[in-house]
Amino acid sequence: MWTHAPWQGRFLPQRLPAGERLRTYATWCNAVEGNTTFYATPSRSTVESWARQTDPSFRFVIKLPKTITHERRLHGIEEDLRSFLTAMEPLGRRVHALWVQLPGSFTPADLGALAAFLHRLPKEHRYAVEVRHRAFFEDARSARLLEQVLSGVGAEWIPFDTVTLFRSPPATAAERESWTRKPRLPRRSRALTAHPIVRYIGRDDSARTIEGWQPWITTVTDWLREGRSPTVFIHTPDNTEALSLARRFHDQVRARLPQLAPLPDPAPADQQPTLF
Repeated sequence: MWTHAPWQGRFLPQRLPAGERLRTYATWCNAVEGNTTFYATPSRSTVESWARQTDPSFRFVIKLPKTITHERRLHGIEEDLRSFLTAMEPLGRRVHALWVQLPGSFTPADLGALAAFLHRLPKEHRYAVEVRHRAFFEDARSARLLEQVLSGVGAEWIPFDTVTLFRSPPATAAERESWTRKPRLPRRSRALTAHPIVRYIGRDDSARTIEGWQPWITTVTDWLREGRSPTVFIHTPDNTEALSLARRFHDQVRARLPQLAPLPDPAPADQQPTLF
C-alpha cells in the first residue's frame, strides 16, 4: 500500500524513490499489510530494503503466497513455504504475523488440512488465519472447530469486517467494484490470542466509514485494557483517505485510553528524499 498512487503528493512526497516510500509511509502508520506477497515471493534484496526503511518495532502482517493457500490448498507446499520464509528473514521481528488467507471455497471439511499445515510451521513466527466461507460465521459448530484448530497452535482468526461496505448500495465506482470482489460476511470480534488483527473496510464517504467502525473502537479499547496488543487496518474501496482515517481511528481509541502511545508525526508531503 505504500506505493498507492493517490497518496503521492498528498500524504507522501511526489516522485519519491521506490526505496524511500515505505520509510515515509512508516511515519503515518506503524503497521502494514503485505498483500503483494500473495502474488509472488519478493526477492531477498527487496525484503532487505523493507527492513532498512522501518524501525524494528514496525509491524508487517505478511500474506502467504497464493500458490500455498489457493492453488495447492496447503498440500505439497514445503518448497514454496521454505523459499517464502527464507525471503522474509531480513525483517526479523518486524514480521508481526504471517497471514494465511484462505479462499471462500475452503470449508469446515478442510480443517484437517489447515490443522496439519499449522502444526508443521516454524514456531518462531506468529500466525493469523482469514477464512471466507460463510459456515465459519453462521454455524456455531464450524466456528468452534476452527477456533480449536487455531488455539491449538496459538494462531489468531483475522476478521474482515465488510458490514459497513454492504450496508447500503454502492455510491462510487470503487464501491461497486468492491461489492463484486469482497466477501459479504457477518462481523466477528472475538480475539483468540494476545495479538488480535482486524481488517475493516468502510465506504468512500469518510463519515460513513467512521460511523461504521464505532463498534471496533469499543472492542479495541477493551482489548488494550485486557493487555492485548491489537493491530487494526483501515480500508475504504478507493483507499484515498485510508492513511488519515487510520490515524483518526487511533485518535478515537486514544481518547478513551490516553495512556496509549501516539502514532509518529507524519513526514510532510513536500519532504525531500534522503540521499544517504
